[in-house]
Amino acid sequence: MELIWLVPAFPLAGFIVLALGRSLPGKAAGAIGSAAAGLSAASACAVAWLFASGGKAPYSTSLWPWLDLGAASPALALSVDALSIVMILVVTIVGFLIHLFSIEHMEGEEGYHRFFAYMNLFVAFMLILVLADNFLLLYLGWEGVGLCSFLLIGFWYGDRANGDAARKAFIVTRVGDVALLLGIILIAANLGSLSLSESPRLASAAWGRGSGIAVLAAALILGGALGKSAQVPLHTWLPDAMAGPSPVSALIHAATMVTAGVYLVARTNAFFSLAPQVMTAVAVAGAVTLLVAGASALAQRDLKRILAYSTMSQIGYMFLALGAAAWTGAIFHLATHALFKSLLFLAAGAIINALGHERDVLAMGGVAKKMPLLFWTFLAGAFGLTALPPVTAGLASKDAIIARLWYAGGDARLLWWAAMAGVLLTSLYTFRMLFLVFAGASRGPRASGHSAMGASTALPLVVLAALCLVGGLVDFPRVLGGEPYFGAFLGGALPASADTGATAGQELLLSLAPLLLSLAGIPLAWLLAKRELATEAGPALRARGSRLAAFVRGGFGFDRLYDFAFARPLSRLAGKGVDPVNLASEGLRSMTLRASRRLASTQKGPPGRYLAALAVGAVLLLAAALI
Repeated sequence: MELIWLVPAFPLAGFIVLALGRSLPGKAAGAIGSAAAGLSAASACAVAWLFASGGKAPYSTSLWPWLDLGAASPALALSVDALSIVMILVVTIVGFLIHLFSIEHMEGEEGYHRFFAYMNLFVAFMLILVLADNFLLLYLGWEGVGLCSFLLIGFWYGDRANGDAARKAFIVTRVGDVALLLGIILIAANLGSLSLSESPRLASAAWGRGSGIAVLAAALILGGALGKSAQVPLHTWLPDAMAGPSPVSALIHAATMVTAGVYLVARTNAFFSLAPQVMTAVAVAGAVTLLVAGASALAQRDLKRILAYSTMSQIGYMFLALGAAAWTGAIFHLATHALFKSLLFLAAGAIINALGHERDVLAMGGVAKKMPLLFWTFLAGAFGLTALPPVTAGLASKDAIIARLWYAGGDARLLWWAAMAGVLLTSLYTFRMLFLVFAGASRGPRASGHSAMGASTALPLVVLAALCLVGGLVDFPRVLGGEPYFGAFLGGALPASADTGATAGQELLLSLAPLLLSLAGIPLAWLLAKRELATEAGPALRARGSRLAAFVRGGFGFDRLYDFAFARPLSRLAGKGVDPVNLASEGLRSMTLRASRRLASTQKGPPGRYLAALAVGAVLLLAAALI
């Protein structure tokens, strides 16, 4: 366990080698980057085995002191518990498979070395985030993954649109990052500790449930989580982030960075337990995002944007679980989502490459006959996403969240209905996508030479597909013959969910309801796809004509609202030579200067004036004391 530092050290070393070794042959960059990710995955597996065999006792190691801040003096320290073990396994194993896929997928691209250097650096920062022993080191990893996301979204920076997408992601997530930083400062100032293990205990002892400071701390942490995890209202950056290469979408914008907000809320669950109002806000944000993103996915024509909105929607389920205090359910869906969504993004990237970079699903068709391996692996990912049997990963994780909302009763039943609506939307947009891309005859470009996949491309797809199909076994419902191994493993790191007291019959009904709804979406999706192809009129959300379809396709107008409320006013000010930031700082400087001059004037004059002022002050203090 003392060698836990090797887990982030390997990808960090890979980044340094690739950054300095620009003269290396092209394929060597892919081999070095993948080897670094693979060694990190092997180290993570070794750490997980030692942790499990050692009785699952939390472990922490301090590498060296970092800052001397008195009582709150954070060190460069890493800690391991059941939650961080799950996270490092997800990050490293999925990350290694995506690196392996990228060797062939990115071959011939300008900046091949740069791509793998950035990918290694991202994995290193993500591992620092989930292994951090204190808030400050966590924030270092938090900002690091944001930086790498910016670099990788804008990887093809020659196209201005890609640079714009990268800047948008950086700016929108920065709103949440500032909120998180303020939350960390608040916690350090009031509790005198930045430790992720000690500060929750101090908060439970010092802050009352529902107190103002507890609510503020939890709300600021939530702000950071909403930004990184692309939840309403800080969600608009993720669809545009699809400007980056498909492996980037698979690693950063499906499997790891966008779930960092879920990890953050789960890790700081003690703060949220003290703020029930914020817990409600977590669930509501998840429900709204689930529905808005699901409906938007149904209206898209761009294959990767469909998957991007789908990611936002599925993370909405995780936030629903967090808001209902189903902590282990949220992390289980995080892990299964990483499997099926990374698979879908990688398969989509292979399809897009094979079709000459065509991304419009209405211009595809017939891909199942031309590329059967991509069809079957994509289908496995689709079954995981829509939670279809027999034992797909999504069936076990998503249904557990939905059932927990029903058991919670009261207002949570409204959230249950929202989750069920999300089930239907997920089935509709997933199978609409499948029918348009894979079924029928080809409607667009023929497959190019890229359709012949090598082993480094095919192997990750096959492995991820297999994991999608059997991943649910680690926490399958008892009523369906399974055992909650995953929940038992996480029991030491996260609070256990309250016992529902449900009978076997109730559990079975609650498992069958979303399954039947998901199955009902398949024929409806077929009808929607047929209608679109028959009319060539675009997405089938046409209750009130094309304006409604365009509104939904555009993400319910959030981008236009933010453009009107923030982007345009700031652009106008900048056009007039006014910089709001400089204006504010200049105003503060001017106020401080005037105040200092006024105070300085009191230090000039005859001694008699000072004595008079002293006497008046003494009289006033005496009067105040007597009163």
